[in-house]
Amino acid sequence: MEFSIKQSNPEKQRSGCVVVGVYEGGKLSPAAQALDKVAAHHLSDLIARGDMNGKSASTLLLHKLPGIAAERVLLVGLGKASELSNKASVEILHAAFAALNATAAKDAALYVIDEGVGKDAATSTSSGQAWVIKQAVFAAAEQAFRADGMKSKPAKAAALKSITFATLEKPSAALKNALDQAVATAHGMELAKTLGNLPGNICTPTYLAARALALGKAHKSIKTTVLEEKDMQKLGMGSFLSVTRGSEQPAKLITLEYNGANKKQKPIVLVGKGITFDSGGISLKPGAEMDEMKYDMCGAASVLGTIQAIAEMGLKLNVVGVVPTCENLPSGRATKPGDIVTSMSGQTIEILNTDAEGRLILCDALTYSAKFKPDTVIDIATLTGACVIALGHVASGLFSNEDKLAKELLAAGEQAYDRAWQLPLWDDYQPLLDSNFADMQNIGGRAGGTITAACFLSRFTKDYRWAHLDIAGTAHKSGKDKGATGRPVPLLTQYLINRAGK
Repeated sequence: MEFSIKQSNPEKQRSGCVVVGVYEGGKLSPAAQALDKVAAHHLSDLIARGDMNGKSASTLLLHKLPGIAAERVLLVGLGKASELSNKASVEILHAAFAALNATAAKDAALYVIDEGVGKDAATSTSSGQAWVIKQAVFAAAEQAFRADGMKSKPAKAAALKSITFATLEKPSAALKNALDQAVATAHGMELAKTLGNLPGNICTPTYLAARALALGKAHKSIKTTVLEEKDMQKLGMGSFLSVTRGSEQPAKLITLEYNGANKKQKPIVLVGKGITFDSGGISLKPGAEMDEMKYDMCGAASVLGTIQAIAEMGLKLNVVGVVPTCENLPSGRATKPGDIVTSMSGQTIEILNTDAEGRLILCDALTYSAKFKPDTVIDIATLTGACVIALGHVASGLFSNEDKLAKELLAAGEQAYDRAWQLPLWDDYQPLLDSNFADMQNIGGRAGGTITAACFLSRFTKDYRWAHLDIAGTAHKSGKDKGATGRPVPLLTQYLINRAGK
Protein backbone atom coordinates (compact mmCIF):
# COMPACT_ATOMS: atom_id res chain seq x y z
CA MET A 1 0.00 0.00 0.00
CA GLU A 2 1.38 3.41 -1.01
CA PHE A 3 0.50 6.59 0.91
CA SER A 4 0.93 10.26 0.09
CA ILE A 5 -0.38 13.62 1.23
CA LYS A 6 -1.09 16.70 -0.86
CA GLN A 7 -3.28 19.76 -1.31
CA SER A 8 -5.96 19.46 -3.97
CA ASN A 9 -9.53 20.38 -4.91
CA PRO A 10 -11.90 17.42 -4.44
CA GLU A 11 -13.82 18.03 -7.67
CA LYS A 12 -10.57 17.95 -9.69
CA GLN A 13 -9.13 14.88 -8.00
CA ARG A 14 -8.61 12.20 -10.65
CA SER A 15 -8.77 8.93 -8.74
CA GLY A 16 -10.77 5.78 -8.38
CA CYS A 17 -12.65 7.27 -5.45
CA VAL A 18 -12.88 10.51 -3.48
CA VAL A 19 -13.93 10.16 0.17
CA VAL A 20 -15.70 13.03 1.95
CA GLY A 21 -17.69 13.36 5.15
CA VAL A 22 -21.31 14.13 6.02
CA TYR A 23 -22.37 15.08 9.55
CA GLU A 24 -25.50 13.72 11.13
CA GLY A 25 -28.40 15.92 10.16
CA GLY A 26 -27.09 16.32 6.63
CA LYS A 27 -24.45 19.01 7.09
CA LEU A 28 -21.70 18.57 4.51
CA SER A 29 -18.03 18.78 5.39
CA PRO A 30 -15.95 21.45 3.56
CA ALA A 31 -14.73 18.98 0.92
CA ALA A 32 -18.25 17.59 0.45
CA GLN A 33 -19.57 21.13 0.01
CA ALA A 34 -17.05 21.72 -2.79
CA LEU A 35 -18.21 18.54 -4.55
CA ASP A 36 -21.87 19.42 -4.04
CA LYS A 37 -21.44 22.85 -5.62
CA VAL A 38 -19.81 21.46 -8.78
CA ALA A 39 -22.22 18.51 -9.00
CA ALA A 40 -25.32 20.75 -9.15
CA HIS A 41 -26.22 19.95 -5.51
CA HIS A 42 -26.47 16.23 -6.19
CA LEU A 43 -25.23 15.42 -2.68
CA SER A 44 -27.72 17.78 -1.05
CA ASP A 45 -30.55 16.17 -3.01
CA LEU A 46 -29.50 12.66 -1.86
CA ILE A 47 -29.47 13.81 1.74
CA ALA A 48 -32.84 15.52 1.37
CA ARG A 49 -34.32 12.25 0.05
CA GLY A 50 -32.93 10.39 3.09
CA ASP A 51 -30.36 8.28 1.24
CA MET A 52 -27.62 9.47 3.61
CA ASN A 53 -28.28 10.65 7.15
CA GLY A 54 -24.66 11.14 8.26
CA LYS A 55 -24.88 8.57 11.06
CA SER A 56 -21.40 7.81 12.41
CA ALA A 57 -19.49 5.20 10.31
CA SER A 58 -22.30 4.88 7.73
CA THR A 59 -21.24 4.93 4.05
CA LEU A 60 -22.81 5.57 0.66
CA LEU A 61 -20.98 4.94 -2.63
CA LEU A 62 -21.85 7.09 -5.65
CA HIS A 63 -20.74 6.67 -9.26
CA LYS A 64 -19.99 9.21 -12.02
CA LEU A 65 -21.25 12.37 -10.38
CA PRO A 66 -21.65 15.23 -12.89
CA GLY A 67 -18.68 17.58 -12.98
CA ILE A 68 -16.54 15.37 -10.73
CA ALA A 69 -13.25 14.00 -12.10
CA ALA A 70 -13.15 10.94 -9.80
CA GLU A 71 -14.83 7.70 -10.88
CA ARG A 72 -16.58 7.33 -7.53
CA VAL A 73 -17.48 9.39 -4.49
CA LEU A 74 -17.75 7.74 -1.09
CA LEU A 75 -19.81 9.58 1.51
CA VAL A 76 -18.85 8.67 5.09
CA GLY A 77 -21.05 9.53 8.05
CA LEU A 78 -19.29 11.59 10.72
CA GLY A 79 -22.11 11.54 13.25
CA LYS A 80 -22.79 14.56 15.44
CA ALA A 81 -19.92 17.06 15.43
CA SER A 82 -20.17 17.39 19.22
CA GLU A 83 -19.73 13.63 19.65
CA LEU A 84 -16.81 13.09 17.26
CA SER A 85 -14.49 11.38 19.75
CA ASN A 86 -11.29 9.46 19.06
CA LYS A 87 -13.15 6.16 19.38
CA ALA A 88 -15.78 7.29 16.87
CA SER A 89 -13.07 8.60 14.56
CA VAL A 90 -11.30 5.23 14.46
CA GLU A 91 -14.60 3.49 13.71
CA ILE A 92 -15.31 5.99 10.90
CA LEU A 93 -11.89 5.40 9.34
CA HIS A 94 -12.29 1.62 9.47
CA ALA A 95 -15.74 1.91 7.87
CA ALA A 96 -14.32 4.09 5.09
CA PHE A 97 -11.55 1.64 4.20
CA ALA A 98 -13.86 -1.35 4.44
CA ALA A 99 -16.15 0.34 1.91
CA LEU A 100 -13.21 1.29 -0.33
CA ASN A 101 -11.86 -2.26 -0.34
CA ALA A 102 -15.25 -3.51 -1.46
CA THR A 103 -14.90 -1.48 -4.68
CA ALA A 104 -12.64 -1.98 -7.69
CA ALA A 105 -10.92 1.37 -7.10
CA LYS A 106 -7.14 1.08 -7.36
CA ASP A 107 -6.50 4.45 -5.74
CA ALA A 108 -8.42 6.82 -3.50
CA ALA A 109 -8.23 10.34 -2.11
CA LEU A 110 -9.48 10.89 1.43
CA TYR A 111 -10.49 14.31 2.71
CA VAL A 112 -10.40 13.33 6.38
CA ILE A 113 -7.81 15.79 7.70
CA ASP A 114 -10.12 18.78 7.33
CA GLU A 115 -13.24 17.02 8.59
CA GLY A 116 -12.72 17.36 12.33
CA VAL A 117 -12.04 13.63 12.68
CA GLY A 118 -9.76 12.94 15.62
CA LYS A 119 -10.48 16.24 17.36
CA ASP A 120 -9.95 14.74 20.85
CA ALA A 121 -6.33 14.02 19.93
CA ALA A 122 -5.59 17.75 19.99
CA THR A 123 -5.52 17.43 23.78
CA SER A 124 -2.46 15.17 23.52
CA THR A 125 1.06 16.25 22.61
CA SER A 126 0.43 15.55 18.94
CA SER A 127 -1.93 17.58 16.80
CA GLY A 128 -5.34 16.27 15.86
CA GLN A 129 -4.38 16.25 12.18
CA ALA A 130 -1.23 14.19 12.78
CA TRP A 131 -3.27 11.82 14.93
CA VAL A 132 -5.90 11.22 12.27
CA ILE A 133 -3.22 10.66 9.61
CA LYS A 134 -1.69 7.92 11.75
CA GLN A 135 -5.01 6.31 12.60
CA ALA A 136 -6.05 6.39 8.95
CA VAL A 137 -2.86 4.59 7.93
CA PHE A 138 -3.39 1.98 10.66
CA ALA A 139 -7.01 1.50 9.57
CA ALA A 140 -6.01 1.13 5.91
CA ALA A 141 -3.30 -1.38 6.79
CA GLU A 142 -5.67 -3.34 9.05
CA GLN A 143 -8.35 -3.57 6.36
CA ALA A 144 -5.78 -4.65 3.76
CA PHE A 145 -4.06 -7.24 5.98
CA ARG A 146 -4.66 -10.88 5.07
CA ALA A 147 -4.01 -13.83 7.37
CA ASP A 148 -4.90 -16.54 4.85
CA GLY A 149 -1.48 -16.96 3.27
CA MET A 150 -1.36 -20.64 4.19
CA LYS A 151 -4.67 -21.50 2.57
CA SER A 152 -4.48 -23.42 -0.70
CA LYS A 153 -6.60 -20.70 -2.27
CA PRO A 154 -6.08 -17.37 -0.48
CA ALA A 155 -8.73 -14.71 -0.96
CA LYS A 156 -8.08 -12.21 -3.72
CA ALA A 157 -6.49 -9.04 -2.39
CA ALA A 158 -8.42 -5.78 -2.64
CA ALA A 159 -7.73 -3.62 -5.68
CA LEU A 160 -6.88 -0.56 -3.57
CA LYS A 161 -3.10 0.04 -3.71
CA SER A 162 -2.62 3.79 -3.43
CA ILE A 163 -4.07 6.26 -0.92
CA THR A 164 -3.75 10.03 -0.95
CA PHE A 165 -4.62 12.07 2.09
CA ALA A 166 -5.95 15.16 0.43
CA THR A 167 -6.34 18.48 2.15
CA LEU A 168 -7.82 21.84 1.17
CA GLU A 169 -4.76 23.57 2.64
CA LYS A 170 -1.07 22.95 2.05
CA PRO A 171 0.08 20.14 4.38
CA SER A 172 2.83 21.00 6.83
CA ALA A 173 6.19 19.26 7.13
CA ALA A 174 5.01 17.90 10.49
CA LEU A 175 2.05 16.20 8.79
CA LYS A 176 4.30 14.65 6.18
CA ASN A 177 6.60 13.41 8.94
CA ALA A 178 3.62 11.97 10.81
CA LEU A 179 2.62 10.09 7.66
CA ASP A 180 6.11 8.60 7.26
CA GLN A 181 6.12 7.51 10.90
CA ALA A 182 2.67 5.98 10.55
CA VAL A 183 3.64 3.98 7.47
CA ALA A 184 6.76 2.62 9.19
CA THR A 185 4.70 1.73 12.28
CA ALA A 186 2.10 -0.01 10.13
CA HIS A 187 4.85 -2.07 8.53
CA GLY A 188 6.06 -3.04 12.01
CA MET A 189 2.53 -4.02 13.01
CA GLU A 190 2.22 -6.13 9.87
CA LEU A 191 5.39 -8.03 10.77
CA ALA A 192 4.15 -8.57 14.34
CA LYS A 193 0.76 -9.81 13.13
CA THR A 194 2.27 -12.10 10.51
CA LEU A 195 4.58 -13.71 13.06
CA GLY A 196 1.83 -13.98 15.65
CA ASN A 197 -0.58 -15.72 13.29
CA LEU A 198 1.90 -18.35 12.14
CA PRO A 199 1.34 -21.82 13.64
CA GLY A 200 3.78 -23.21 16.17
CA ASN A 201 5.07 -25.87 13.78
CA ILE A 202 6.40 -23.09 11.53
CA CYS A 203 7.13 -20.18 13.87
CA THR A 204 9.63 -21.99 16.10
CA PRO A 205 12.44 -20.33 18.08
CA THR A 206 14.75 -21.12 15.16
CA TYR A 207 12.32 -19.43 12.76
CA LEU A 208 12.11 -16.31 14.95
CA ALA A 209 15.90 -16.18 15.05
CA ALA A 210 16.04 -16.40 11.25
CA ARG A 211 13.57 -13.52 10.92
CA ALA A 212 15.64 -11.45 13.34
CA LEU A 213 18.80 -12.17 11.35
CA ALA A 214 16.95 -11.15 8.17
CA LEU A 215 16.13 -7.80 9.79
CA GLY A 216 19.82 -7.29 10.44
CA LYS A 217 20.61 -7.98 6.79
CA ALA A 218 17.85 -5.64 5.56
CA HIS A 219 18.95 -2.72 7.76
CA LYS A 220 22.58 -1.77 8.28
CA SER A 221 21.60 -0.01 11.50
CA ILE A 222 20.61 -3.34 13.11
CA LYS A 223 23.10 -5.87 14.47
CA THR A 224 21.53 -9.25 15.28
CA THR A 225 23.07 -11.87 17.57
CA VAL A 226 21.65 -15.30 18.42
CA LEU A 227 22.79 -17.23 21.50
CA GLU A 228 22.32 -21.01 21.67
CA GLU A 229 21.45 -23.15 24.70
CA LYS A 230 25.12 -23.90 25.41
CA ASP A 231 25.76 -20.15 25.56
CA MET A 232 22.87 -19.71 27.99
CA GLN A 233 24.20 -22.53 30.16
CA LYS A 234 27.54 -20.71 30.42
CA LEU A 235 25.69 -17.54 31.44
CA GLY A 236 23.84 -19.45 34.17
CA MET A 237 20.34 -19.00 32.73
CA GLY A 238 18.88 -21.89 34.69
CA SER A 239 15.43 -20.32 34.89
CA PHE A 240 15.12 -19.80 31.12
CA LEU A 241 16.48 -23.26 30.33
CA SER A 242 14.07 -24.92 32.76
CA VAL A 243 11.17 -23.94 30.48
CA THR A 244 12.60 -25.46 27.31
CA ARG A 245 13.61 -28.83 28.83
CA GLY A 246 10.51 -30.64 27.57
CA SER A 247 10.85 -29.49 23.95
CA GLU A 248 12.78 -30.91 21.00
CA GLN A 249 13.13 -27.38 19.60
CA PRO A 250 16.28 -25.58 20.80
CA ALA A 251 15.79 -22.33 22.69
CA LYS A 252 17.33 -19.11 21.39
CA LEU A 253 18.26 -15.77 22.95
CA ILE A 254 18.05 -13.14 20.24
CA THR A 255 19.42 -9.60 20.50
CA LEU A 256 18.89 -6.85 17.94
CA GLU A 257 20.99 -3.73 18.48
CA TYR A 258 19.68 -0.69 16.62
CA ASN A 259 22.23 2.10 16.52
CA GLY A 260 20.61 5.36 15.48
CA ALA A 261 22.46 7.77 17.78
CA ASN A 262 25.88 8.42 19.29
CA LYS A 263 27.43 5.27 20.72
CA LYS A 264 27.74 6.98 24.10
CA GLN A 265 23.96 7.31 24.37
CA LYS A 266 22.54 4.66 26.69
CA PRO A 267 20.07 2.41 24.87
CA ILE A 268 16.44 1.66 25.59
CA VAL A 269 16.06 -2.11 25.86
CA LEU A 270 12.86 -3.88 24.77
CA VAL A 271 12.49 -7.44 26.09
CA GLY A 272 9.86 -9.57 24.36
CA LYS A 273 8.49 -12.88 25.63
CA GLY A 274 8.87 -15.44 22.84
CA ILE A 275 7.11 -18.66 23.85
CA THR A 276 6.34 -19.95 20.37
CA PHE A 277 3.90 -22.49 21.79
CA ASP A 278 2.75 -22.85 25.38
CA SER A 279 1.07 -26.10 26.36
CA GLY A 280 1.57 -25.28 30.03
CA GLY A 281 4.23 -27.97 30.33
CA ILE A 282 3.56 -30.57 33.03
CA SER A 283 0.90 -28.20 34.39
CA LEU A 284 -0.96 -28.89 31.15
CA LYS A 285 -3.54 -26.38 29.96
CA PRO A 286 -7.12 -27.43 29.07
CA GLY A 287 -7.50 -28.46 25.43
CA ALA A 288 -10.11 -25.83 24.57
CA GLU A 289 -8.54 -22.88 22.75
CA MET A 290 -5.02 -24.23 23.36
CA ASP A 291 -4.33 -23.44 19.69
CA GLU A 292 -4.26 -19.78 20.69
CA MET A 293 -1.10 -20.43 22.67
CA LYS A 294 0.79 -19.86 19.44
CA TYR A 295 0.20 -16.19 20.34
CA ASP A 296 2.40 -16.52 23.42
CA MET A 297 5.25 -15.05 21.39
CA CYS A 298 3.44 -11.81 20.57
CA GLY A 299 5.73 -9.90 22.95
CA ALA A 300 8.69 -11.06 20.87
CA ALA A 301 6.81 -10.24 17.66
CA SER A 302 6.13 -6.71 18.91
CA VAL A 303 9.82 -6.18 19.62
CA LEU A 304 10.80 -7.30 16.11
CA GLY A 305 8.05 -5.12 14.64
CA THR A 306 9.12 -2.09 16.66
CA ILE A 307 12.81 -2.50 15.78
CA GLN A 308 11.88 -2.75 12.10
CA ALA A 309 9.69 0.37 12.35
CA ILE A 310 12.31 2.59 13.97
CA ALA A 311 14.95 1.38 11.54
CA GLU A 312 12.65 2.34 8.67
CA MET A 313 12.14 5.76 10.29
CA GLY A 314 15.87 6.19 10.91
CA LEU A 315 15.06 7.25 14.46
CA LYS A 316 17.91 9.07 16.25
CA LEU A 317 18.01 6.72 19.20
CA ASN A 318 19.81 3.58 20.39
CA VAL A 319 17.48 0.65 21.03
CA VAL A 320 18.20 -2.98 21.86
CA GLY A 321 15.69 -5.78 21.40
CA VAL A 322 16.16 -8.86 23.60
CA VAL A 323 14.03 -11.89 22.73
CA PRO A 324 14.17 -15.07 24.84
CA THR A 325 12.33 -17.70 22.82
CA CYS A 326 11.47 -21.37 23.32
CA GLU A 327 8.56 -23.81 23.55
CA ASN A 328 6.89 -24.98 26.77
CA LEU A 329 5.96 -28.65 26.32
CA PRO A 330 5.58 -31.73 28.55
CA SER A 331 7.91 -34.71 28.25
CA GLY A 332 9.97 -37.04 30.42
CA ARG A 333 12.65 -34.33 30.59
CA ALA A 334 10.30 -31.46 31.36
CA THR A 335 10.53 -29.38 34.53
CA LYS A 336 8.13 -30.58 37.26
CA PRO A 337 6.10 -28.62 39.83
CA GLY A 338 8.23 -28.39 42.95
CA ASP A 339 11.54 -28.21 41.07
CA ILE A 340 13.94 -25.46 42.13
CA VAL A 341 16.12 -23.66 39.57
CA THR A 342 18.80 -20.99 39.78
CA SER A 343 18.35 -17.88 37.67
CA MET A 344 21.16 -15.92 36.00
CA SER A 345 20.93 -13.40 38.85
CA GLY A 346 21.75 -16.16 41.34
CA GLN A 347 18.30 -16.06 42.90
CA THR A 348 16.60 -19.43 43.27
CA ILE A 349 13.02 -20.12 42.17
CA GLU A 350 10.63 -22.83 43.27
CA ILE A 351 8.45 -23.69 40.29
CA LEU A 352 4.98 -24.45 41.62
CA ASN A 353 3.27 -24.17 38.23
CA THR A 354 5.07 -24.81 34.94
CA ASP A 355 2.37 -22.82 33.14
CA ALA A 356 3.75 -19.66 34.76
CA GLU A 357 6.70 -19.95 32.40
CA GLY A 358 6.86 -16.51 30.79
CA ARG A 359 8.31 -14.92 33.90
CA LEU A 360 10.91 -17.70 34.06
CA ILE A 361 12.37 -16.82 30.66
CA LEU A 362 11.92 -13.09 31.14
CA CYS A 363 13.75 -12.91 34.46
CA ASP A 364 16.98 -14.21 32.90
CA ALA A 365 16.51 -11.95 29.86
CA LEU A 366 16.04 -8.97 32.20
CA THR A 367 19.24 -9.84 34.06
CA TYR A 368 21.03 -10.22 30.72
CA SER A 369 19.74 -6.79 29.61
CA ALA A 370 21.87 -5.08 32.26
CA LYS A 371 24.97 -5.80 30.14
CA PHE A 372 23.85 -3.08 27.71
CA LYS A 373 23.98 -0.45 30.51
CA PRO A 374 20.45 0.66 29.60
CA ASP A 375 18.74 3.97 30.15
CA THR A 376 15.41 2.12 30.34
CA VAL A 377 14.18 -1.47 30.05
CA ILE A 378 10.64 -2.35 28.97
CA ASP A 379 9.45 -5.93 28.82
CA ILE A 380 6.43 -6.93 26.76
CA ALA A 381 4.65 -10.20 27.40
CA THR A 382 1.39 -12.11 27.07
CA LEU A 383 1.99 -12.90 30.70
CA THR A 384 -1.21 -13.55 32.63
CA GLY A 385 -4.82 -14.51 32.07
CA ALA A 386 -5.45 -12.43 35.19
CA CYS A 387 -4.70 -9.29 33.19
CA VAL A 388 -7.47 -10.21 30.74
CA ILE A 389 -9.88 -10.59 33.65
CA ALA A 390 -8.79 -7.22 35.07
CA LEU A 391 -8.70 -5.10 31.89
CA GLY A 392 -10.44 -7.12 29.19
CA HIS A 393 -9.22 -6.65 25.64
CA VAL A 394 -9.06 -2.85 25.58
CA ALA A 395 -6.03 -1.80 27.62
CA SER A 396 -2.65 -3.43 28.21
CA GLY A 397 -1.53 -3.74 31.81
CA LEU A 398 1.34 -1.44 32.80
CA PHE A 399 3.70 -1.68 35.77
CA SER A 400 6.82 0.33 36.48
CA ASN A 401 9.38 0.96 39.19
CA GLU A 402 9.36 4.67 38.23
CA ASP A 403 6.23 6.81 37.94
CA LYS A 404 7.82 9.13 35.36
CA LEU A 405 8.42 6.21 33.00
CA ALA A 406 4.88 4.95 33.56
CA LYS A 407 3.46 8.37 32.68
CA GLU A 408 5.58 8.53 29.51
CA LEU A 409 4.28 5.15 28.36
CA LEU A 410 0.68 5.99 29.24
CA ALA A 411 0.95 9.24 27.26
CA ALA A 412 2.44 7.42 24.26
CA GLY A 413 -0.42 4.92 24.42
CA GLU A 414 -2.98 7.74 24.34
CA GLN A 415 -1.22 9.38 21.39
CA ALA A 416 -1.12 6.14 19.43
CA TYR A 417 -4.60 5.02 20.57
CA ASP A 418 -2.90 1.86 21.82
CA ARG A 419 -3.74 2.42 25.44
CA ALA A 420 -2.42 0.95 28.67
CA TRP A 421 -3.55 1.20 32.29
CA GLN A 422 -1.18 1.35 35.25
CA LEU A 423 -1.62 -1.21 38.04
CA PRO A 424 0.08 -1.11 41.46
CA LEU A 425 3.50 -2.58 42.11
CA TRP A 426 3.37 -2.23 45.87
CA ASP A 427 5.64 -4.13 48.24
CA ASP A 428 2.50 -5.35 50.00
CA TYR A 429 2.12 -7.98 47.26
CA GLN A 430 5.70 -9.31 47.44
CA PRO A 431 5.16 -11.73 50.38
CA LEU A 432 2.74 -13.71 48.19
CA LEU A 433 5.83 -14.99 46.35
CA ASP A 434 7.59 -16.24 49.49
CA SER A 435 8.80 -19.87 49.38
CA ASN A 436 9.84 -22.19 52.21
CA PHE A 437 12.52 -23.78 50.04
CA ALA A 438 13.84 -21.13 47.60
CA ASP A 439 14.29 -17.37 47.35
CA MET A 440 10.86 -17.15 45.74
CA GLN A 441 8.13 -19.19 44.09
CA ASN A 442 6.94 -18.51 40.56
CA ILE A 443 3.25 -17.94 41.39
CA GLY A 444 1.46 -16.00 44.09
CA GLY A 445 -2.01 -17.53 44.00
CA ARG A 446 -5.22 -16.48 42.28
CA ALA A 447 -5.60 -13.10 43.98
CA GLY A 448 -3.87 -10.29 42.08
CA GLY A 449 -2.29 -12.71 39.63
CA THR A 450 -1.16 -10.09 37.13
CA ILE A 451 0.32 -7.99 39.96
CA THR A 452 2.26 -10.82 41.58
CA ALA A 453 3.65 -11.74 38.14
CA ALA A 454 4.96 -8.18 37.79
CA CYS A 455 6.30 -8.33 41.37
CA PHE A 456 8.24 -11.46 40.39
CA LEU A 457 9.86 -9.64 37.45
CA SER A 458 10.61 -6.58 39.57
CA ARG A 459 13.04 -8.67 41.62
CA PHE A 460 15.33 -8.83 38.59
CA THR A 461 15.17 -5.14 37.60
CA LYS A 462 16.60 -3.26 40.58
CA ASP A 463 19.61 -1.90 38.65
CA TYR A 464 17.68 0.20 36.12
CA ARG A 465 14.38 1.93 35.49
CA TRP A 466 11.94 -0.61 34.18
CA ALA A 467 8.39 -1.07 32.95
CA HIS A 468 6.37 -4.18 32.22
CA LEU A 469 3.53 -4.39 29.68
CA ASP A 470 1.16 -7.32 30.08
CA ILE A 471 -0.47 -7.69 26.65
CA ALA A 472 -2.34 -10.94 27.26
CA GLY A 473 -5.66 -9.26 26.47
CA THR A 474 -4.56 -6.99 23.63
CA ALA A 475 -2.03 -8.92 21.51
CA HIS A 476 -4.64 -11.02 19.73
CA LYS A 477 -8.36 -11.53 19.25
CA SER A 478 -10.43 -14.71 19.61
CA GLY A 479 -13.61 -15.97 17.98
CA LYS A 480 -14.60 -15.08 14.43
CA ASP A 481 -12.06 -12.23 14.39
CA LYS A 482 -9.25 -14.49 15.62
CA GLY A 483 -5.83 -13.07 14.83
CA ALA A 484 -2.90 -11.05 16.09
CA THR A 485 -3.49 -7.30 16.50
CA GLY A 486 0.06 -5.96 16.19
CA ARG A 487 -0.25 -4.26 19.56
CA PRO A 488 1.64 -2.74 21.32
CA VAL A 489 3.85 -1.76 18.36
CA PRO A 490 2.07 1.64 18.04
CA LEU A 491 2.57 2.41 21.75
CA LEU A 492 6.23 1.38 21.70
CA THR A 493 7.09 3.25 18.52
CA GLN A 494 5.35 6.40 19.77
CA TYR A 495 7.25 6.19 23.05
CA LEU A 496 10.53 5.88 21.13
CA ILE A 497 9.58 8.74 18.78
CA ASN A 498 8.90 10.90 21.83
CA ARG A 499 12.22 9.93 23.41
CA ALA A 500 14.11 10.66 20.19
CA GLY A 501 12.41 14.07 20.03
CA LYS A 502 13.73 14.96 23.46
